[in-house]
Amino acid sequence: MKKIVTYFSASGTTKALAETMKEALGCDIYEIQPEKKYTQADLDWRDKNSRSSVEMNDKSFRPAIKDIDAGLGEYDVIYVGFPIWWYVAPTIVNTFLEKYDLGGKKIVVFATSGGSKMGNTVKELEVSAKGAEFIDGGILNGKKTAEEIAEWDKGLGL
Repeated sequence: MKKIVTYFSASGTTKALAETMKEALGCDIYEIQPEKKYTQADLDWRDKNSRSSVEMNDKSFRPAIKDIDAGLGEYDVIYVGFPIWWYVAPTIVNTFLEKYDLGGKKIVVFATSGGSKMGNTVKELEVSAKGAEFIDGGILNGKKTAEEIAEWDKGLGL
């Protein structure tokens, strides 16, 4: 099975994890980049008018992304990583998934979090990738070694 790790990272935490996953799994990697980078003020969840708060309060909002040429058609398994925002994936992940025909693909979602759980993450992403099989990879916090990632992946049964 051909695999790729895709990720959105607002602060660098998810990026570091995705890079370890690339090493551990020996697969390709692709960064989901917003057209307009998020600032610290944009990410202030305590401010109801911050960019991330506004986006997350409107589940139909789809932030623009820079590049939509990840070539996902050639992969069987797509790992999709992100920081948890308000118990779900940031809506930029929906933007990304909706750009591709992912029918028949296995999508493994994983996240980093400062304390939130996965909540309705998988359910809210499934609408953006009809026909794909979603696998909840869970929260992967802390600095993971390549060996720990390989064990985690083995446990997914792919």
